[in-house]
Amino acid sequence: MPTNATMTRKKQSGLVAALEQYFEFAALGTTWRTEVLAGLTTFITMAYIVFVNPSILHETGMPIAAVTAATCFSAALGSFLMGALAKYPIAMAPGMGLNAYFTYSVVQGMGVPWQTALGAVFISGVIFLLLTFGGIRQMLVGAIPHQLHAALAGGVGLFIAFIGLRNAGIIVANPATLVGLGNLRNPQTALALFGLMLIAVLQVFRVRASMLIGILGTTLTGYILGQVHWHPESYRLVEITATTFKLDLRSAVHVGLFEIIFVFLFVDLFDNIGTLVAVTQKAGLIEADHTIPRLSRIFFADATATIAGSLVGTSTVCSYVESSAGVAAGGRTGVTAIVTGFLFLCALFVAPLVGAIPSAATSPALIIVGGLMLASVSDIEWSNPLVAIPAFLTLVTIPLTYSIANGLSFGMTSYALLQVLSGRFRKQDWMLYLLAILFALRFVYLAKG
Repeated sequence: MPTNATMTRKKQSGLVAALEQYFEFAALGTTWRTEVLAGLTTFITMAYIVFVNPSILHETGMPIAAVTAATCFSAALGSFLMGALAKYPIAMAPGMGLNAYFTYSVVQGMGVPWQTALGAVFISGVIFLLLTFGGIRQMLVGAIPHQLHAALAGGVGLFIAFIGLRNAGIIVANPATLVGLGNLRNPQTALALFGLMLIAVLQVFRVRASMLIGILGTTLTGYILGQVHWHPESYRLVEITATTFKLDLRSAVHVGLFEIIFVFLFVDLFDNIGTLVAVTQKAGLIEADHTIPRLSRIFFADATATIAGSLVGTSTVCSYVESSAGVAAGGRTGVTAIVTGFLFLCALFVAPLVGAIPSAATSPALIIVGGLMLASVSDIEWSNPLVAIPAFLTLVTIPLTYSIANGLSFGMTSYALLQVLSGRFRKQDWMLYLLAILFALRFVYLAKG
């Protein structure tokens, strides 16, 4: 007669077998060991967001401990949903570029309180969800030229790098030339340059945790040299309440909601699609007809994590291209993302103990991340002016106008106009032309303001 221990082992074996079948281990040729190591690799390569996202959002006046906790929570939830529902080895976290738009364009540029901006993120998440259920977001995927996805990612990369260079003091305002070279002998700027070279060297040697090691190494160096005044504070998880449910929905409707939501919607969409295509291609998960399976589930995970993130106190959540590191380590199923989510959940209890990381340490990470995002521009067909000109306008206007929305508007509008004026108008591209009209109306709206 079987003992209780034997029955327990059989149940556990049956559960493991069921999970392996659900995640298609056999079909994808993977194992638990491979998936766990891949999840750990993904976490290590994107753990810098635990420090960088709070550093950016803190400039809005949001408490850094609360934002750190919110960052970990939303990254954990998003990664869990992506892994369990969509079954992809793609981790999620508050998006780089979207957090910059939240801080520098919405809060600082438009003078919107961070509570109101969180309200806009919440509403955008709800709209994301409704558009997903209605199949609209899936339609938009087919309407936007792939080359402009790449240009948008590159433009956001330039924007992030520009912010990092500014925060480091490497680039400063100049009344004669708008921008100029800062004082490289300034101790904080010199420390940032040290951090930049440290991360760069680690990248050259392909160290998985180069961002995290660079940030912590620069902080430690600054502390030893007396340039960083580190005062660790006691932390309780309850501190997340400083931003939890503090969003202001009523005010969000009265501060140009259309303008803000429009950007959050399309930047999040493009960022996700670019990441999904890159990671799924590398993992060999794209169908023969070039479609991405379970696309609705992917968008559901993204929208739900964005809504939850806004409730606890962080900007829009999206897929992370660093997930490709986990794929390179062998990750093929949603278990990889679930492991990454679990590690972010663990970070929820320990990450805030490090206190505020100085901008001299986080700025180099912004510069490097921005540079890495430029890799996408190699996908642009530069020899074709119908593509090259809109792509260039997208790339250059994002950093130079300090606005992702402007770059997006110039790129899409010019692409549609060139198609029409060159006689390439096609009725089946109606969604593209509708988007161009909306962008044109946006320019009119801004001109009236």
